[in-house]
Amino acid sequence: MNVVIMGCGRVGAELARLLDAEGHKVTILDIEPDSFDKIPPDFKGIALLGDATDEQVLKKANITEADAFVAVTREDDKNAMAAQIAKQIFNVPK
Repeated sequence: MNVVIMGCGRVGAELARLLDAEGHKVTILDIEPDSFDKIPPDFKGIALLGDATDEQVLKKANITEADAFVAVTREDDKNAMAAQIAKQIFNVPK
């Protein structure tokens, strides 16, 4: 499965680690460069700096190929907006 995760806090980083360990293709996005320090060194996915409410950033994250999009930032409004963009504009199934 190809998963794009918005937010590299405790939850996002752990989810990315678990999915990566299971062999899934994972791209994780965050607006803070230091947040990627939470990702383990053996992470095989992509860590991308950028705002997942920006359609151009989502395109760089290959959202068009994603099977699932997960929004786990501290900002509920931003999570909802990004999830709607993924679903309505890019037709991400989950």
